[in-house]
This record gives sequence, C-alpha cells and structure tokens, in this order.
Amino acid sequence: MPKQSAGLLLYRRSRDGRIEVLIAHPGGPLFARRDAGFWTVPKGEYDPGEEPLAAATREFAEELGQMAPDGERIDLGEVRQASGKRVRAWAVEGDLEVDAVMSNQFEMEWPIRSGRLQRFPEVDRAEWASPEVACQKLNPAQAVFVTRLVEALSIRDVSSDEAPGHLPAAPAP
Repeated sequence: MPKQSAGLLLYRRSRDGRIEVLIAHPGGPLFARRDAGFWTVPKGEYDPGEEPLAAATREFAEELGQMAPDGERIDLGEVRQASGKRVRAWAVEGDLEVDAVMSNQFEMEWPIRSGRLQRFPEVDRAEWASPEVACQKLNPAQAVFVTRLVEALSIRDVSSDEAPGHLPAAPAP
C-alpha cells in the first residue's frame, strides 16, 4: 500500500487582496541545495484508520512549531506524487511568522556510509509565496493544491472580475 500523508496549506490575503500561501522547504543535507520542485505543503504521514484532517493538523504543528489556526478547512482533495505517495490537503486562512518556524527533527546517517548519525530539522525554512511562485517551487503534484485553492476562493467570491490569485481584500475588522 502506498504511503499516505496529510497536510494544511495556510493562506492569507495581502492588503491589495492577493493571496499568498505558506510553503515549506524540507530539511536535511539531501535537500540543502534543491529549490524548484522540492518545496512542500506542511504535511506528514498518517496510519490507516487515523483521521487525515487530524493528522494534517498535528503535522502542521510538528513541522512548523506553531499551532494551525482555527477556521474553516477547505478540502483540496488528494494527489499522487511520482513516488506513489498519496497526499491529502486542506487549506485554512491564517497568518504565521516564518522567522519563528521551529521544526521537529529526524535522524539519519550523514555523511552516507559514515556510521555517524546526525539530527536535522524536517523543515529548514518556510516562506509566503504568490500562487505562481508556489506552483514553481512545490513538488509538481502538490502544486495542484494551490490551483484548487485559488479556484475555490474565486468561486466563493463570484463578484470578483480579477485574475486568479487576486481576490478582493477581506473586510476590515
């Protein structure tokens, strides 16, 4: 059975109404010099029988060191990555200070075949990106989540005549 992961795609609206999404760069030496096509939605594996949305919320906190915001979860469906892994995601509106990201860690032998175990963060950094930039940086299968989010938000705001990714600003509190 292929591995299954679940994640949350955090989004926010800028002052001019454009949306930005939070993407995460995997930590460790294997990804240190990799950029386009290697970023990810904060996510993690879950066991059969485990509620995927609960796993997505847990993994968000583990990978970013901050609790996921409350709010409506927009189901973005599932994708299959080239590796065969199935990834399910939800979007939620909120904000997060990327400089405060503090990921959990994993252990691996490094350098390879050295016999030496080292610890690395699962996520070494996160950034806010426009939908266009996020689609370039994300794993190609996961980029679909951004497209689905922009479409979902555009449908919810039928009064907007703007291009995807440019949505009217949220009303002032």
